[in-house]
Amino acid sequence: MSKADLIVGIQWGDEGKGKMVDLLARDYDYVVRYQGGHNAGHTIVVDGKKYALHLIPSGILYPKCKNIIGNGVVISPEALIEEMVQFEDMHGGLKGRLFISTKAHLILSYHTMLDKQSEQSAKVAIGTTGKGIGPAYTDKISRNGIRIEELQDTQALSHKVLEKLQNLKDKGYAVTIPTQVELKEKLDSYAKALLPFLANTTSMLWNAMDKNEKILCEGAQGSMLDIDFGTYPFVTSSTTTAAGACSGTGIAPRELGEVIGITKAYCTRVGNGPFPTEEDNQVGETLRQKGGEFGVTTGRARRCGWLDAMAVKYACRINGVSALAMMKLDVLDGFADVKVCVGYADKNGNTLDGFPSDLDSVAPIYKTFKGWDKTAGIREFDKLPQTAQEYILALEQFIGVKIAMISTSPDRNDTIFRA
Repeated sequence: MSKADLIVGIQWGDEGKGKMVDLLARDYDYVVRYQGGHNAGHTIVVDGKKYALHLIPSGILYPKCKNIIGNGVVISPEALIEEMVQFEDMHGGLKGRLFISTKAHLILSYHTMLDKQSEQSAKVAIGTTGKGIGPAYTDKISRNGIRIEELQDTQALSHKVLEKLQNLKDKGYAVTIPTQVELKEKLDSYAKALLPFLANTTSMLWNAMDKNEKILCEGAQGSMLDIDFGTYPFVTSSTTTAAGACSGTGIAPRELGEVIGITKAYCTRVGNGPFPTEEDNQVGETLRQKGGEFGVTTGRARRCGWLDAMAVKYACRINGVSALAMMKLDVLDGFADVKVCVGYADKNGNTLDGFPSDLDSVAPIYKTFKGWDKTAGIREFDKLPQTAQEYILALEQFIGVKIAMISTSPDRNDTIFRA
């Protein structure tokens, strides 16, 4: 029986997981998305054409690859249907290549409303995308959610949703309640578009492993946004670590194989929360502009700073990472010096042991490396500038995990593989 490999973000998301999944997917029979919603965005560049994915797994660009949206994902029907349009004419369409778990939960308009109102009324906003992700997961955990399979009976579902809307209105929320006919028509449109893709995806994956077919699981946000192990409360509402691949698909822990962690050569963060290595200055702005650090989903400018190797080391241990892929090395081209956080100090200047639960009050301890001129487009490790090689090897030794892949441009082919 084969095992399922996993790609997981090691920072605060936006690490470039989409490119690596796209690059590796050609060797897999299945690519599976296991958590998050359309608050995530993967950008893939193939032959100069850019694809933005939010819910559909990154293996969709390969004709023989089957793509699964697992039970751990929360789905906005409107967002998914819109995203599906760009692939209708690719490789014979989506039928037989895209499958959605019957157990995945829906995000409806009232979830979005609740998300936005929560952010507006909070004393300290989390900095969510306002896409309704948190409220949908809240409903799921409180056993009050709506699974996508309920679209099979839109008459019953329309009554259920109307009751929810009335309850919200009774609690003082500014809710517009449609007629039952209007709501059913909308739900019918969702059902028509999505029901043909519903499947028992857990059984599909079990059968695939029994037949020694290859499975690649892809996460959405990064490990530092995990609901348990991230920078709580400034986190997302799902399990973004390797553990989420099991609960979000039905794959057992012993059935996971390689765990490939994705990190940038520097660090970014979207939204609020602690970020010890943030450079809110010209360095940060240079990283932002050179790296195109603007959200795929929201367009928001990302906060930028030097690589936090302490956080990377922590996340690698949490996830059981067996190999690292380092993205956007070329963005550091031209810096005279490159800094890396290799420790933390408390407010009294004392060096901390290990990774703290609260990053708010720590100061980074930096190691400085000599910069380099150009790595963009290089595809062999020994052709990198010597100082860039030293940077990679030093990080590898500090983190304790081999940096097996290095990306030197957005193009899928500009990638270094190290044996």
